[in-house]
Amino acid sequence: MSERQKTSTLDGIRLYTGRQADGLGRYALEQTLFGLIGWVPTLAGIALRGLLYRLILKMDGLAAIEAGARLRYASQIRLGHGVYIDQGAYLHAMPGGIALGADTIVMHGAVLHVYNFRGLPQSHITIGKNCLIGEYSVIRGQGGVTIGDRVYTSPFTQIIAVNHVFDDPKRPFVEQGITAEGIVIEDDVWLGASAVVTDGVRIGKGAVVAAGAVVTKDVAPHTVVGGIPAKVLKAIDGSVTHPGRSIYQI
Repeated sequence: MSERQKTSTLDGIRLYTGRQADGLGRYALEQTLFGLIGWVPTLAGIALRGLLYRLILKMDGLAAIEAGARLRYASQIRLGHGVYIDQGAYLHAMPGGIALGADTIVMHGAVLHVYNFRGLPQSHITIGKNCLIGEYSVIRGQGGVTIGDRVYTSPFTQIIAVNHVFDDPKRPFVEQGITAEGIVIEDDVWLGASAVVTDGVRIGKGAVVAAGAVVTKDVAPHTVVGGIPAKVLKAIDGSVTHPGRSIYQI
């Protein structure tokens, strides 16, 4: 192998590890723990990870992490008391971090990805208390995503705080940069299945986003929006939508 090839290989290794953890030492520690106990099933595995993962991430109390959950940049992940991360979830907290509030649940296949390879100062994902991130939901936090308390996302929801610039027809879009304005979702919001929230949007308290909607503008509190692009369908004003239906409580 030539010196040039050796240099290229070393650069590739540094690039890979630099996108997985805060340095080689942290990479070695995190991957060792993942290899030793990340796969262990049942309550025994949850207990081991609840104890030993404190060496690599921050836990405010007890948290349950199922076997097979993938964590990257674990040093920048904070879990509140009672957090549950399901099997197959993927959290990549490359600066500046992922924080999950108490009793929040991240379901199977969900992806929370800060993906801050450009060093953006506003990048983060912060989720409040008693939230549910549904199966295969995707949250991208380059521009910063702040989610309040009791926010539920249904399966395949996408919250994408980044956008590509494609104004110049003479240049590939990958050379034109990105915008990253951020997304804020206030308390008590419900996002329906396959809803998409685009960068720069704020969704007000108590709002509902219908399944399949694409939200491109701010949503007022206590309104229902739907469609592509999303428009106001109704106000939530206390009137009963379907009289006589059965309602079940937790």
